[in-house]
Parts: sequence; C-alpha cells; structure tokens
Amino acid sequence: MTKPCLAVGSLGGTITMTSGARGRGVTPSLTVADLLAAVPALADSVELQTRTLAASPGASLGFTDVFAALDWARGAVDNGAVGAVLVQGTDTLEETSYLLDLHWDREQPLVLTGAMRSPRQAGADGPANILAASAVATTPSSRGLGVLVTINDEVHSPTRIRKADTTALDAFTSAPFGPLARVLEGNVTYANKPRRWAPIPRPTTERVPRVALLETSLGDDGTLLRMACDAGYDGVVISGFGAGHVPATVAEVVSTAVEHGPVLLASRTGRGSVLTHTYGFAGSEEDLLSRGVMSAGWLDGRKARILLWSLLATGSTPGRIREEVTIRGGRPGGPDQN
Repeated sequence: MTKPCLAVGSLGGTITMTSGARGRGVTPSLTVADLLAAVPALADSVELQTRTLAASPGASLGFTDVFAALDWARGAVDNGAVGAVLVQGTDTLEETSYLLDLHWDREQPLVLTGAMRSPRQAGADGPANILAASAVATTPSSRGLGVLVTINDEVHSPTRIRKADTTALDAFTSAPFGPLARVLEGNVTYANKPRRWAPIPRPTTERVPRVALLETSLGDDGTLLRMACDAGYDGVVISGFGAGHVPATVAEVVSTAVEHGPVLLASRTGRGSVLTHTYGFAGSEEDLLSRGVMSAGWLDGRKARILLWSLLATGSTPGRIREEVTIRGGRPGGPDQN
C-alpha cells in the first residue's frame, strides 16, 4: 500500500533550539531533518516532504515569514501532500495560526505545533508534539477544518487558542469552549469542530497596514490612542476592561479615533465576549459602540488585530470590514463562529 505524503516545515522556535555559544541560553539551530530524526517512527507511516523555512525564535517572526509558510504549505498540498505540519516558536503561535487560518484556502489541513521545552531539557516535548501533529494532519477527519494547532496531545482552533503560561507543558488553552480534539495512541478524536468562514484572499506586499493594539489600564487617559491616530495608524484594536469598557477620558478620544480608521473593541480578559447593551455609562460597551467602534465579540485583542490587519491588507472597504468582524467575532450568546 502506498504511504501518504506529509509535508513538514519549520520556522524555528524552542523546538529547534540548542545551547548557544559560551554558555548562553538556547538558540534556534536544528533543521527539519534534525527534528524528524527524533521521531523515527513517522517515516514508517508516511512519505516525508520537508523544508526548513527559517531558524527564528517565535518572537522574531513577522507577516512576511507567515506568508512564506503559507505559500510553502499551499504548494506542498497542491503537489500531493495529504496535509502539512508547520513547526514554530510558541511565543506567537496564537497569532500566526489565526493569520494562516484566515487565508488558508485548501481542504487539506495545515497543522501548527511547537514545544515548551528545548531538545536539551529533560522531558523535551518536541518529538511527541510533531508525532501528534502528524496524526492530526493525516487523519481524514481533519479535512476541511482549515488550520489547526496541536500541542500537548490537544487540538485547538486558531480562533480560540491562547498561551496562558510561560513554561508549562499545558501552556495553551482554548477558553471558554475548550480544545477541539484529543490525540490518544495516534488516534484523533474530535469532540467539536470549528465553523469555517470563506478564506480571505492572500494579501500582496503592496499594502502593509499598521494596526495598533492598545490595552486599557488603570488611569488611562487616552494619550496612547491619540498618539496612534497622530502617527497615522490604519486601525486600532482596544483591549478594554471586562466586557468592553474604558475610562470616560478614553471614550472621548475614541470619538476622534473612529474618524481616522476602524476601531475594534475586545476584552483584555482573554475569555468571554464583549457585551452590547448591558452597561450604559461613559466608556461602556454601549457608549463605545454608539461612537462607531466595532465589537470584536468573542475574539481577543490579538486575534482582532490580526483580522483587522488582514482585511486592511486586502483593501477591504469599511462596510466589508464591519461585516467580516461581525460574523467572525460573533455575538454574545452565539459562539458558533468558533
């Protein structure tokens, strides 16, 4: 029987890091071939198509790196791979996975993974995560689900996933609805599946928008929001208190900000949706929406920024931006967008 073809690519990250020079901390150095050498059983079940795309820590990845990975993965599945696994650093995994998911337009799954421990540490989790991600990428039940994130034997939706711990093996969560699936003895069991929206066209390099992400904090007077507008940012995402609140002083600046470009409102809690009409004080969600702000709904600020960036990068009109943010962010009481 012919073995399926699986594409595996790497952008770097902790999973590829070994000791640096003169006793310094670990740095990216391993190639895809090095990583797969630690997972010898994988070659028994699939034909491997590999590519080392970069050797960067997750914190140094940018939009250009992500779209290079997107193009690689597209080409791999178009050439016969049943799926693709992309290895990267976990620092930005929740953002890069969502960006890729917005633009992934193939039936074959693209599965991201990484590691919380470097190969030099006891109990390194990289090989197990690669093996689990490969199982997810090759199982038929993953087809049509878009981009997935597999780590610590759990499968997460890019829309939901969030890094919630600095070093723990179970650092990633999908609050409040939980992961999509579990991987057990190489088998993938889905308990729920994400709703898929039509992919956004791949942006060109002609337009590179700037979108600010600002978190509201005690005593915020709106200075940073005003500076973002004055600096010519194309859009702003505000991570507000609780259910989508800011100080009254910031609300006044918001009225000016919406005249410069789209302003999205998310919650800084990372769990739950922005409300729409529960609170009515100056700076409340109801007040901000009346000033022209768009609710990010169930999306946290990081995901909302990626969505707004992609929409601006593809030249979306204000009306299209509002429509896409509304359907992808969802409404309170309706988490089916996830």
